[in-house]
Amino acid sequence: MRLLEFQAKEIFREYGIAVPPGRASDTIEDARRDAQTLGYPFMIKFQAPVGGRGKAGGIQKCSNADELEIKYPQILNMAIKGERARAILLEKTAEIRKELYLSLFLNRSKRCYTVIASSEGGVEIESVKSQTIREVGLGNVPAEVAAEVAAELGLRESAAEQFADMLARLSRLAVEKEVELAEINPLAILRDGTLVALDGKVITDDNANFRHPEMSKYREESEIEERAERSGFSLVELDGNTAVVGNGAGLVMSTLDMLSDSGGKPACFLDVGGGATTESVYEALSLISRMRGVTGILVNLYGGIVKTTTVASAFLKAYEDGIIDVPVFARLKGAESDQARIMLADSRTRLFNTVEEAIGAAVTGDGR
Repeated sequence: MRLLEFQAKEIFREYGIAVPPGRASDTIEDARRDAQTLGYPFMIKFQAPVGGRGKAGGIQKCSNADELEIKYPQILNMAIKGERARAILLEKTAEIRKELYLSLFLNRSKRCYTVIASSEGGVEIESVKSQTIREVGLGNVPAEVAAEVAAELGLRESAAEQFADMLARLSRLAVEKEVELAEINPLAILRDGTLVALDGKVITDDNANFRHPEMSKYREESEIEERAERSGFSLVELDGNTAVVGNGAGLVMSTLDMLSDSGGKPACFLDVGGGATTESVYEALSLISRMRGVTGILVNLYGGIVKTTTVASAFLKAYEDGIIDVPVFARLKGAESDQARIMLADSRTRLFNTVEEAIGAAVTGDGR
């Protein structure tokens, strides 16, 4: 999930990372009130999950009320790279002395966070020749490493101390929120010597978002997710090809992690919940059938309050009605699991004794 700039800055404030005063809105009426609170001049900033907003005219300075009436609707109605504005951020202007770049990203291949910093900010980091890169593990950035990065950027005294402190705070944010990327670009040194995050980007790990209900306010639910909520179960669409189904958020989350660690790509998190019925599970399978790119379904079910035979009945009805046309890889344990396995024995569902075996078959696509 990629947060909009103003949302990323809300998280920055939570961790004590300095940002300019600002307010987000989506109507000119709200913008007029916000302008009175902020005071002129300020920047009007297009909010959508795309880059290149400045070059496209999506970031403009506003010096008075007349300019607000012209520029706010203009930017609100823009489309940049096919994306319409989801909000508009009014943000106080800053007197900048120098711009830096700072980010942490999750390097999955090396199972660590990597710090990238540069004495040049405000541009794409790929185009910057002078970069400082440090692999720092999965924990918080050590104070000595933060100080070393500051020194390599040529920062001294107060600027170096502020930079090291900001890197430590950004690191804590990345670790605690389990983000894939936390970026400040530019990180500005103002004329009074203070450091401020003028722009921010936060991308969370979809496979970890279930552990962070406080971040759910930033998600835009799809039609399928809204329908699932109305039907009494939890479904979150992801960008992979294997739908993951289970009962209990913890069980489904651990299955997602195991699938990802094995090289699989989850297409959704689906928790049928403790009150599941044959009808609600059937509805869940109907929603999965509407999701693009799903090539398999991984089921990890432990029967307790929800009997495994209830789920098996839903699958059989879905097969009968032609709802499921992709391979299903299932591990069923607990209440009535022996009966459920008998029910599904002649179906397209492949049954496994362990979730590891089921995941292995799902990853390889072995739907025999």
